[in-house]
Amino acid sequence: MDDAPDDHLPPQERAARQLITPGALVQLSLADAREVVTYMQPRRIPGGTTIFHAGDATDGDDMLLVIDGDVTVENQASPTSEGLVVTVLGPGSLIGEMSLIDGSPRSATCVAATDVSAGRLTRDALAQLMSEQPAVAARLLLAISKRLSDHLREANRKILALTQVSRALQQELDAAHAINRRLLAPKGPRVR
Repeated sequence: MDDAPDDHLPPQERAARQLITPGALVQLSLADAREVVTYMQPRRIPGGTTIFHAGDATDGDDMLLVIDGDVTVENQASPTSEGLVVTVLGPGSLIGEMSLIDGSPRSATCVAATDVSAGRLTRDALAQLMSEQPAVAARLLLAISKRLSDHLREANRKILALTQVSRALQQELDAAHAINRRLLAPKGPRVR
């Protein structure tokens, strides 16, 4: 695959090529990707539109392949806090694959930062793919599983780093408290 823009390609071919990029499912072959995109529905999303809300369980049956445009992924520390942009995803990125697999509520809020063209794969379309093209569906699910596994490993690395920082900060706080206790401890009568 060359690095030249693929704007001249038909939409399905562009989608298939985006599906096998590192941001999506690099493990799929182009032939498999071409088959998968035939089960996707095209979707246009205006900039500023919230695509998924964190915690929403009513629409957890699909994933999107970003073909054109950018999507921000946001997380909130609490329901009353403002969302923090975790990352910006561009063409060739997948969003919603966890909910496609398990049907659980969305784990993050995704907002179209620009106008977005996407391919939507629903759970029903995935079931149809599994029925009609089981080998392609198996490779698709393995590729999604690999992607989720990679994300989990990265999250574990981040948790370990944060745990180490937290432990070091706690040691510093303990040392500062020990010094404060000694400095503020009541002095007994002086013996002469």
